[in-house]
Amino acid sequence: MIALSLAEIAEVVGGQTHDIPDPSVQVTGPVVRDSREAGPGSLFVAFAGERVDGHDFAASVVGTGAVAVLGTRPVGVPAIVVDDVQTALGALARHVVRRLGATLVALTGSAGKTSTKDLIAQVLRRKAPTVFTPGSLNNEIGLPLTALSATEETRFLVLEMGARGIGHISYLAGLTPPKVGLVLNVGSAHIGEFGGREQIAQAKGELVEALPPEADGGTAILNADDPYVRAMASRTKAKVIFFGESGEADVRAENVRLTDTGQPSFRLHTPSGASDVTMRLYGEHHVSNALAAAAVAHELGMSADEIAVALSEAGSLSRWRMEVTERPDGVTVVNDAYNANPESMKAALRALAAMGKGRRTWAVLGKMAELGDEALAEHDAVGRLAVRLNVSKLVAVGGREAAWLQLGAYNEGSWGEESVHVSDAQAAVDLLRSELRPGDVVLVKASRSVGLESVAQALVESGAEGEVSAR
Repeated sequence: MIALSLAEIAEVVGGQTHDIPDPSVQVTGPVVRDSREAGPGSLFVAFAGERVDGHDFAASVVGTGAVAVLGTRPVGVPAIVVDDVQTALGALARHVVRRLGATLVALTGSAGKTSTKDLIAQVLRRKAPTVFTPGSLNNEIGLPLTALSATEETRFLVLEMGARGIGHISYLAGLTPPKVGLVLNVGSAHIGEFGGREQIAQAKGELVEALPPEADGGTAILNADDPYVRAMASRTKAKVIFFGESGEADVRAENVRLTDTGQPSFRLHTPSGASDVTMRLYGEHHVSNALAAAAVAHELGMSADEIAVALSEAGSLSRWRMEVTERPDGVTVVNDAYNANPESMKAALRALAAMGKGRRTWAVLGKMAELGDEALAEHDAVGRLAVRLNVSKLVAVGGREAAWLQLGAYNEGSWGEESVHVSDAQAAVDLLRSELRPGDVVLVKASRSVGLESVAQALVESGAEGEVSAR
């Protein structure tokens, strides 16, 4: 964080100082909520959770060098006491962002946010120091903590914004006002909470409404291939740039194909020129993510050649997102178990089909959460797609939703042992242990709550030994 005195922080957050001998002492280190991350010069934010109360760690964090604690009560060590820690954290982030000379890029969408954010960061940091959201910490706590990790040297701040309801993105954009706003897509993720795609579009479009006018440097970057996103152009006074495979897009891809290993290759076109891209990431869905990142980079002054090189060299920075491991015995494990929605599930299956040409393919799939009334139809559709893509074997893991996956496969034409329903992760591991052969490709994917990463990790850890178990 940029250096701030405890007196200034207290004023910004509307707090009272307690047990602080010298309010001019500065916070020069990170702002953290995990006591294990506290160190010299840091500010520890004490949240009181259901099972753990951060205030209980106040003495230990100060002992490791933290300057003070931001909490809701005095704790016997230097502290700034506020009524609400989350509100105070947001106010501090807003203050720091206003002080920064960085360009703030915010992005949202139903699918692909984290992968696209990682691509944008890898491209932009070739131009200038860049700070970006770690993993998918995109909520009202994770976003301000990311913003507070920026320093005086930071030139680009890339923030992922998530939403579970109307008003969430407006709130986040108020904490960290963006100059560039990117909307990827409007899909089925959390449709059970929102009630429909129209409501999801309303929520995601709050980002472009928060942008400054074009005259003040505001730029909205929108997916030309998604009608819900394309329509958001009417909701902003910012400059509008379209990306996509549509011929009308300002930043677009031509001659899209997949390599023999399932990695996308295409000709990137931008208003400043064209260049060829072959990505290290797996799956055709990354083309749209790459175009979004390219549009951001173009608007921030990078050439087509610079963008193409950066995209071609970019990797996956976040765990369990199309994470590919080649075992010594020739089995390929694709761990995409961090989360799942209908769009990402279908994209992962298509990537599996491309990667597995001439090989046996396994789709180990589980529940997609928060789909509401659409759950049965969406799980059925994924099961059917697995059959249409000639996936060799579908292993549906879990309860009712897994049964729907298998039923979809059966109704599409799967029979015998081509699809199977197992009760849990260990049962899936036992099945794979007995039936995998060298050269097979295994995709593991489900919503985070299912915990199927244990299957992928067990398979990776087994290597050529063959002794695997889910943990």
